[in-house]
Amino acid sequence: MLAIGMYRKRYQSGPQIPLEEFYMAFGGRLSKANRWVKLAALIPWDEVEKRYAQQFKSSVGNPAYPVRVAFGALLIKEKLKITDEETVEQIRENPYLQYFIGNKVYSDKPPFASSTMVYFRLRLTADILKEINALIVERAEREKREDAAKNCKHEKDDEQPKDPPKNSETLLMDAICILEDIRYPHDVTLLDEARRKTEMIIDTMFKNSKHAGSMVSKVAPFAGAWIET
Repeated sequence: MLAIGMYRKRYQSGPQIPLEEFYMAFGGRLSKANRWVKLAALIPWDEVEKRYAQQFKSSVGNPAYPVRVAFGALLIKEKLKITDEETVEQIRENPYLQYFIGNKVYSDKPPFASSTMVYFRLRLTADILKEINALIVERAEREKREDAAKNCKHEKDDEQPKDPPKNSETLLMDAICILEDIRYPHDVTLLDEARRKTEMIIDTMFKNSKHAGSMVSKVAPFAGAWIET
């Protein structure tokens, strides 16, 4: 069944809209992790358009909607299991869905009338949808094989023996990493040594004082205090 009207190809200079170029008036950017962004990258839009354009044999009349709008809208409807009217509303409200159908700028206006979905279904026949599905599956499997090959190459690179470092000296990068033969302020032996030297100083000062000959006393340290006996 040939479609009435004409069709203008849109993907001669590249099918995929750069994610960074999608403009949202309220600010922000779309996420590459979103499912609709991933699905848009998976669909070979240029090949899909070739099959879609074959339905249009006339060179006169109003241009039809791009294949990305037509096929994208039908795919959104089927994935979300919603009506034609709800499909239009979902696209109007969701910038990711607008990106999916090929918009470059977010708009709060309906992308098309819900009745247009009927023409999308007429133009994208069951045979065309089967071909499109086969193209999507083929690209997904090809990308999966390429990812597996890259991972395999990385694993082989990791298994390769690496040259030992030329500099075999040890570098201390942290203040708490000190050599064992260096005492640090928290070493208790320093405290004991300070206590013994302090006792020697006090004993020497006491012997040289004026009380040394007039007092018979014994001074003994006990728990950090001095007790006269």
